Amino acid sequence: MKFAAIDIGSNAIRLLFSNVSEVEGQVHFKKSSLIRVPLRLGDDAFVNKNISEAKIEKLIKTLTAFKLLIDVNEPLAFRACATSAMREADNGAEIIELIKHQTGIQIEIIDGKTEADLVFSNRSDENLENSVPYLYIDVGGGSTELTLLYNSEVIAAKSFNIGTIRILHKQITEHKWNDLDKWINLHTKGIKDIVAIGSGGNINKINKLAKKKLVKPLSIDQLVEINAILSRYSFEERISILGLNPDRADVIVPAAKIYIHIMKTANIQNIIVPQIGVADGIVHQLYDEYINR
Repeated sequence: MKFAAIDIGSNAIRLLFSNVSEVEGQVHFKKSSLIRVPLRLGDDAFVNKNISEAKIEKLIKTLTAFKLLIDVNEPLAFRACATSAMREADNGAEIIELIKHQTGIQIEIIDGKTEADLVFSNRSDENLENSVPYLYIDVGGGSTELTLLYNSEVIAAKSFNIGTIRILHKQITEHKWNDLDKWINLHTKGIKDIVAIGSGGNINKINKLAKKKLVKPLSIDQLVEINAILSRYSFEERISILGLNPDRADVIVPAAKIYIHIMKTANIQNIIVPQIGVADGIVHQLYDEYINR
């Protein structure tokens, strides 16, 4: 079985094809291909509250190409979701209609809670210990989603308008950081030995820079050390020396800042990086709907 998902984020647009197989009662999700186009819709949406004509044109071209690939791959189902940049753009609804007319793709603009639910629905918790508390942390360009899992149950979940592109544009006030801290302190009070689960392209890249294997925990000390190294390099040096793409080289430092801030506030010592995201969550939900129809 093959499913497809489109994630229209604040930093990049992603198309994921994933194969799903059922073997001896176990369901296995295997990424077939992932295409990523760095459009940076957040640069327009967060600063001007409006997505420019130039970005709209590129978005439509990207989605036209994605639709052709979907038609060729013939997945059982596909879904397209847009997150914080499209949520905040005053012309977001207008763009959705234009995309529907020109590409045939119906895009859902999802709220922060739905975004957190999609990340959480990846079910990476199936390989985790029930007795261990986990905090899912998904850092994007426009928002950060947190989901606290304890005794195999979701204790609390919330989306915060704290993201890498917002930090680059100096849009995160002290009040927003305080709201984040209050939520963490309230819901983690009395819970010890929390382990973080990180999602998003930046933590994936940080994990690779640390040369850690997938799912093996990355410690807060290692994260702080890598952030210090990244911060010492200029934007150009992160590209030329560390081999980062330009659209990753500027946001990776604010991303590390967010992860470190959350982990320190929640007194978390380790973070697992299973390489999951919104697109993966969409695929999981499509599979669930397919088998339960």
